Amino acid sequence: MTILGRSGLEVSKIAFGTWQLGGDWGAFDEDTAIAAVHHARDLGVNFFDTAQAYGRGRAEVLLGRALKNQGDVVLATKGGINPRAQRPRDSRRAWLTQGLDQSLRNLDVDHIDLYQVHWPDPDTPAADVAGLLREFVDAGKIRHVGVSNYNAEQLADFGAAETLQPPYHLFRRGIETDPLPYAKNHDIGVFVYSPLGSGLLTGALTPDTTFETTDWRSKSSAFQGDNLRRNLKIVDELKAFAAQRGLAVGQLAIAWTLARPGVHAAIVGARQPRHIEASLAAADVELTSDDLAEIDRITADAVQVAGAAPEGIA
Repeated sequence: MTILGRSGLEVSKIAFGTWQLGGDWGAFDEDTAIAAVHHARDLGVNFFDTAQAYGRGRAEVLLGRALKNQGDVVLATKGGINPRAQRPRDSRRAWLTQGLDQSLRNLDVDHIDLYQVHWPDPDTPAADVAGLLREFVDAGKIRHVGVSNYNAEQLADFGAAETLQPPYHLFRRGIETDPLPYAKNHDIGVFVYSPLGSGLLTGALTPDTTFETTDWRSKSSAFQGDNLRRNLKIVDELKAFAAQRGLAVGQLAIAWTLARPGVHAAIVGARQPRHIEASLAAADVELTSDDLAEIDRITADAVQVAGAAPEGIA
């Protein structure tokens, strides 16, 4: 367990992520996914992250069903994205209020432990957004305020964020210069998403891997052509290095993110119960300074990749 910065929330170092339960990663069996949530709870996971935008509420509904009668958990969701509108980033009062109320219904709860602005909205003043979220706290609808995908300047303008959820993995290291140092200096709790590179760092992909058309990765440059081939060669080297330490390459990748000062937890998704144990074991892995230096050497020539954003997929 760890304390999520100045929020004071005590959470498992591995958070159960639910983007995959919205349907954006291809087809899955709902009963099996619910069993995965239950298995995570049985193994001590108390931190669950979702979003209004994941399947337009589908992931929230499924997570709400799965967590019914599952004891005390820390439930995080995100709002402020309207994928059907010309303005996909929408943190205006009307949309955030409507979205929060819908999230409460979807999750079937009377409050949300951590409510986050999913992406910064450049057309809505940060002070207005922060003020609205404080109103949500005062109304008892949410307990804590966070943001996702914000840089240091945006965090400073917002001011009220107790937590930050940025992307971070071995092939996407931008947060090391901005905004991780800012978050660390201001005791903002950081829990990173995509520590496995959306599958790149699992060791399960090959240069010939294809994805369902409903899987966002089928449209991403990170999973095609030379970008994919170059990074998978690096994954093979990482796999060999991990094996010398009795680890799977995915465990090494998760442990690496948690070893970064200022990172409190990592979000890992699962659609099947058997995927949970390995991720949880990674939270207990201690990487030495020599280990970290060798990982840096292996990944020095990696292709740095982007991911999905409200405006599309890079």
